[in-house]
Amino acid sequence: MKELTVKYQQFDSWKSLSDGDQSLVEAAYEISKNAYAPYSKFLVGAAVLLENGEVILGSNQENIAFPSGLCAERTALFYAGANFPHLKVMKIAIVAVGDLVPLDKILSPCGGCRQVMLETEVRQKAPYEVILVSQNETTIVFSAASDLLPFAF
Repeated sequence: MKELTVKYQQFDSWKSLSDGDQSLVEAAYEISKNAYAPYSKFLVGAAVLLENGEVILGSNQENIAFPSGLCAERTALFYAGANFPHLKVMKIAIVAVGDLVPLDKILSPCGGCRQVMLETEVRQKAPYEVILVSQNETTIVFSAASDLLPFAF
């Protein structure tokens, strides 16, 4: 039998993060207000920090013709890839507000988002931090997106 280990840091609150990381989380919360989520009522925001200091924002955009919508993570990462293809992603902060996930549960990106997050690392040949914030402020920080999808394509 083999064992799989994932390393991460856990904080009681995202307010315990560095000032820069707190700003990234705040930006994710702010953009979550722009989510179009009339069906799930689950507002998700993602803030991507690029190596030049630019922050790219994305929110989930639902569509009645499911699955034609798009998650916040992919919205932000695809925008970054399309508009800044030569800049590395340094971090992504992901937050959510709504009843879809209990307050004490860490938001976990869907499989499609995990694959896109990993593909971004592969494309740029460098890992980046992933900050996940629960609704009760518990925060988990992974040092690489690949930690979220150990058996990727």
